[in-house]
Amino acid sequence: MAYDKFTIINTSAVPLPIENVDTDQIIPARFLKAVERKGFGDNLFRDWRYNRDGSPKADFPLNNNKYSGKILVGGKNFGSGSSREHAAWAIYDYGFRVVVSSFFADIFKGNALNNGLLPVVVSPEFLQKIFDEIEKDANATFEVNLEEQKFTINSTGESSDFEINTYKKHCLQNGLDDIDYLVEMKEQIEIFEAS
Repeated sequence: MAYDKFTIINTSAVPLPIENVDTDQIIPARFLKAVERKGFGDNLFRDWRYNRDGSPKADFPLNNNKYSGKILVGGKNFGSGSSREHAAWAIYDYGFRVVVSSFFADIFKGNALNNGLLPVVVSPEFLQKIFDEIEKDANATFEVNLEEQKFTINSTGESSDFEINTYKKHCLQNGLDDIDYLVEMKEQIEIFEAS
């Protein structure tokens, strides 16, 4: 199993109300030397999280201990820029399982789905409601139900449906990457080849 199985997540969220977050901001190019998927979370948003001397920037949301949870809420056009898969690796390695935005760059969205990270697209209006809820209560919780493809603000019960490719939904629900999926189908492939 490549990733954690995704069913229903009930968790608080970390707000990042910045538009046009590109992959170089998510994981700067100087940290792309490793080829394993581990350790990238330490440098997630590195230049925004830390000063040049390595000390944390107190005003950055990931450094504010009032925010926590497995959901990252980003502004419009999240994951633009270069196609580096490491951006999804870094977000997953940090501990997030869901990223919410009103728009994702296509390549980032694909990379996220390939690496156990669920990108949830909601309307700009619903996204603002999520940000407002977190501002009102940093411990506010949200439910992400992959089976029903629904994102819910728990305190109000308001929800938004989201789209996901059927194949990628199956992979996320079962903790599979593309190779695991093929291995899972080994018997069917052998039967097909024999015929």
